[in-house]
Amino acid sequence: MPTRRARIPATRYPVERFTLDNGLRVVLTPDRSAPVIGVAVVYDVGIRSEPEGRTGFAHLFEHLMFQGSENLEKLAHFRYVQGAGGTFNGSTHLDYTDYFETLPSNALERALFLEADRMRGPRLTEENLRNQVDVVKEEIRVNVLNRPYGGFPWLTLPPVMFDTFPNEHDGYGSFDDLESATVADAADFFRRYYASGNAVLAISGDIDTAEAVTLIERHFGDVPARPAPDRPDFAEPDLTAERRTAYTDQLAPLPALATAWRVPDPVDDFAAYLPYVVLAEVLTDGDASRLVGRLVHRDRTVTSIGGYLGFMGDPFDVRDPTALVLQAHLPPGGDADKVLRTLDEELDRLAQDGLADGELARTQARMATHLLRETDAVLGRALRMAVLEQQRGEPGLLGELPSLIGAVTDEQVRAAAATLRPERRASIEVIPGGAR
Repeated sequence: MPTRRARIPATRYPVERFTLDNGLRVVLTPDRSAPVIGVAVVYDVGIRSEPEGRTGFAHLFEHLMFQGSENLEKLAHFRYVQGAGGTFNGSTHLDYTDYFETLPSNALERALFLEADRMRGPRLTEENLRNQVDVVKEEIRVNVLNRPYGGFPWLTLPPVMFDTFPNEHDGYGSFDDLESATVADAADFFRRYYASGNAVLAISGDIDTAEAVTLIERHFGDVPARPAPDRPDFAEPDLTAERRTAYTDQLAPLPALATAWRVPDPVDDFAAYLPYVVLAEVLTDGDASRLVGRLVHRDRTVTSIGGYLGFMGDPFDVRDPTALVLQAHLPPGGDADKVLRTLDEELDRLAQDGLADGELARTQARMATHLLRETDAVLGRALRMAVLEQQRGEPGLLGELPSLIGAVTDEQVRAAAATLRPERRASIEVIPGGAR
């Protein structure tokens, strides 16, 4: 008897797309229900784009983009956004870097001016560079070096799974690489990757489309045209033998384990990729999920376990190569070998027996709810659409994701589980050094 699937309708977001003469792609999705807007600019440059000897440079450059621009002094961006009642930030990912604001809708032109001004040119000075190198180094100390499980597993697992520099290196960067960066390096990075032809502007919320188009052309139309650079091929062959390593974390009080398997290309083979997104949730989402029920509640071999696609945890903003990742924290004296054996047992059971009645529908409904909640806010919608445009040229896919998840079948989830074999996985174990 086939397992019931969730019946999830598509969400219809209005989408307008166009491209300026300088190559900037624009996505507009009006929503007049509240007087607020989300503005996002996404550049097609991320951690994988960093050259050897410049680890952490994509993230460092994100910091530099907030240090003043062609017509604005340092901290002006902060004052103009916050002075209008808005919030702002930026973030660096494996495959892109984003900059974004949430503002009252009457501040749209202010946001466009600010983003266009730094697209023309940030203030790349020796003072700004040295200051932000110090800021990034302190961020590494706080988030990685002086924190239990710092960098686990997003920094520690890729070097086990991958062999090439773009995929395996430390995206936060080494202190040596950061300290040796020059203003000339930063200027070259800007010229190469921060081109109008390498960017997407997305605006969601309370906008009049015709007025927004006029303002966009006014502020971005004269940004000098520079084409997008050719994107390298980051592909790597799949594993043919299990890889496993361990390291001691002097601050960690308890052992931990992360393991991952390569999955189909999330862009070029999206139909094959989606069942793995659902599978990760079937395995770990909530107390009723397979691995939480078995490992946490029944066997008590782990204290927590989670599963997700992509090393940074978002299945719909990553390119190939990527992976399905499971990570767990173990109790004192926990046995990582036993946990891995249990994972194999549960994956085999799922592949052979399929899902229980209602298990798939419950999982799909939760996933759709999470997606809709994330994109209900105008900024979440703008960011999602910008990345979908950047990576796929399909911002409207955002509205289809819940129904596409709901269309994944029991057979597809079983087939995905059957591919997660021990010989295809990479694992890393954290040995606690801080138990006392």
